[in-house]
Amino acid sequence: MAPGKHRLRDYAAIIRSKNAGPYRLTFDILFRDEESFRVVRDSNAVTRETVALAYGVNPSQISSLFIVPEGRAIKVTLIRPIGQGERGDSDMYGCQQHVPLMELPVPPGENR
Repeated sequence: MAPGKHRLRDYAAIIRSKNAGPYRLTFDILFRDEESFRVVRDSNAVTRETVALAYGVNPSQISSLFIVPEGRAIKVTLIRPIGQGERGDSDMYGCQQHVPLMELPVPPGENR
């Protein structure tokens, strides 16, 4: 892969989404190993701003973002643009909303 062209999907073992109640979506990014986790964490690829940009929302819509070193994970929660089950909701369970995260660029850094 060309330098600078790495995406979050290249480092994460699992990227998934689900409802966190009727008005929030939560995303779990789980890494296969410590090195992959560190590369992404240290690159600042996953921030309120980058997630908001990926989903076309204001960063204030990101209600939480936690880095969990013990689990080699990053957890992000955002306010759903449409409440669960409301008219226009295309994903009642929130399980198909993770794709934009897969495409987040991971900037090149030292020693990569």
